[in-house]
Amino acid sequence: MKHWLTISIIIFLIAIGVIVLDSCKKQRFLYTQTSLSFFVPPGFPRPTYNFSANPLTQQGFDLGKKLFYEPKLSSTSYVYCGSCHMPVAAFTTFEHDRSHGVNGNHTLRNAPGLFNLAWYPNFNQDEGVNSLWKVYENHITNPKEMGETVDNVLNKLRQDSSYKRMFREAFNDDKITSENMYKALDQFVISLVSADSRFDKVQQGKDAFTTEEQQGYDVFKNKCAVCHSGILFTDFSLRNIGLEVDPLLNDYGRMRVTGKPQDSLKFRVPSLRNLEFTSYYMHDGRYNLPRNAIKHYEYDIHQSATLDPLLVNGIQLTTSQEDDLVVFLRTLSDSSFLNNPRFR
Repeated sequence: MKHWLTISIIIFLIAIGVIVLDSCKKQRFLYTQTSLSFFVPPGFPRPTYNFSANPLTQQGFDLGKKLFYEPKLSSTSYVYCGSCHMPVAAFTTFEHDRSHGVNGNHTLRNAPGLFNLAWYPNFNQDEGVNSLWKVYENHITNPKEMGETVDNVLNKLRQDSSYKRMFREAFNDDKITSENMYKALDQFVISLVSADSRFDKVQQGKDAFTTEEQQGYDVFKNKCAVCHSGILFTDFSLRNIGLEVDPLLNDYGRMRVTGKPQDSLKFRVPSLRNLEFTSYYMHDGRYNLPRNAIKHYEYDIHQSATLDPLLVNGIQLTTSQEDDLVVFLRTLSDSSFLNNPRFR
């Protein structure tokens, strides 16, 4: 009887040991994330981004930043998010009309600057998607951009021990999945906030406009602010601003998404923040200087059935008004955003 009791106790202790060891193995990969706060700048509205579905953490941000500059996301291991969205140009392509993709290809459109996306209701210049995740997927799989498949990207990341560690630290998950990859990219991209320009300082009472800047601001409010409205300098509307279609690109904007003729040549109104740094301009980058873009509204409006009614007669400016407007637009430049080492 004692013999069987001893055996039973031994078996029980072994079972307990196995459970404890198994528990230790599972606990070994549990990490505590460092929460990050998202700061809403003075005068800005509440963000539209759903932070409760993807809380910001230092580990998630660091992983997203590494992925943003990771060439493995492309088929050639040469193109990456940051090669088209460069910090030096407020996260657009530095002094290029359109960006370079894999195998010498060019993108269809001028890369928009990436900042303040936490307030965007939809994405792409035709507002064709309502999720940044779809933006990432489209860029990765576009044969003229990154030319890769999501599965191939994930397989490459899984072979890198540093990514295995970083995914575990960010999400407590040994599996490198597309969902967690997109979540990490979101955490970096959404954190790109630009709100420290001279304009912002003036609005906060920390600085004052020069005479020319104030005159330019008055011109802006009278001539431009209907579309480039609010603290974000865009109302996110889709408008045909009288750009004649480039026959080589054949890009009809929103109509590519809806197929509706009434959406022909309509593109989202871009933010004017950091305009000084984001050359070139318009959806296809056809103008290389802010002054040339302004002159379009004065002299080069292409009449068509979907032209915005506000632009039927163009926007009339005197030479001095044009000069003052250019001076004012420079106050929207946020050099601290470009030079922030956290984003590089």
